Amino acid sequence: MRILLTNDDGIGAPGLHALVGTLAAEHEVYVAAPAAEQSGMAHALTVHRDIEVCTCQAFGDKVVKAWSIDGTPTDCVKICMEALEQREIWPELVISGINKGANLGTDVLYSGTVGGAMEGYMHGIPAIALSLDAHSSLPFGEAAAQFAEKLPWIFEQAGRDFFLNVNFPKTLRNGEAKFVWASLGHRDYINAFDRIERDGRLYYHIGGEMYDWGNDEDTDIRRTEAGFIAVTPLTVDMTDVAALKKRGIAPRFSGRLAEQKKIS
Repeated sequence: MRILLTNDDGIGAPGLHALVGTLAAEHEVYVAAPAAEQSGMAHALTVHRDIEVCTCQAFGDKVVKAWSIDGTPTDCVKICMEALEQREIWPELVISGINKGANLGTDVLYSGTVGGAMEGYMHGIPAIALSLDAHSSLPFGEAAAQFAEKLPWIFEQAGRDFFLNVNFPKTLRNGEAKFVWASLGHRDYINAFDRIERDGRLYYHIGGEMYDWGNDEDTDIRRTEAGFIAVTPLTVDMTDVAALKKRGIAPRFSGRLAEQKKIS
C-alpha cells in the first residue's frame, strides 16, 4: 500500500520515525511533515507568507521521498497532494502521527494531528490520526507495530472511505492491544490561562488542568482510561442536519473533494 505520513510534532519527532521504521517494511511510504512543531494548529493553512519545502534525508532509504515543509500539517498534506509530483505518489492512505500526547474528545478541534489527517480525507483518501498518551508505558515503536498489525482490520471494518481518530492509552488493559470503537467524549480545562505581567505588559500562557465530564463508557476518553485503544470515526461536515431537515432540505456536502480532482 502507498502511505503518506505527516504529523504536527515535526519532521524529527520519534513517533513519526517509529511509524516509518515499522510501515516501510511492508508498504511504500513517503513523508511530508512540518519543519518544526505545529501542535494546536488544527486545520490551519498558511496564507500570508511563502512556505519553504526541502527534500529531507532523515529517513534514509526507508521511504520513497520525504519533505520537510515550513508550515502546518494541513500545508504539508495539501502541498504534497497538489504540488509535489502527485501523479507518481498519490497515496492510498494518509496517516498523521504518532502524536506525543492524546487527542481525545473535543480536543480534536484543536489538534494539528487530526488536521493533517483531515486534509488527506478531504482529497478523497482514507485517513487516520494516530496518538499515544504522553505518559504511556508503551514506547512509540511498540505502538507503531501494534497499529501496523491492525491495519487490515481497520480496512475490513471501515471500508475504504474513512477518517479515523485512534488513541493509545497510558497502559494497555491486561497487556493486550485491543482496538475498540468509541464516540468523541467531552474534554475541558480548568484554569486554562496563567496571567503573566512582565516589563509593564500583560501576557497569558495557555495550560490548565484537564477536566472531563459527562462521558459515557463508549466515549474515547473512557475507553482509553480503561486501557483500550480507542478508534473514533470522524467527519468534516459541520452541517446541523436536524435543523436542515426541519426545513425540508437534505444535506449534500460530503466533506471531500470531488473525485474528478484526484490525480491519476
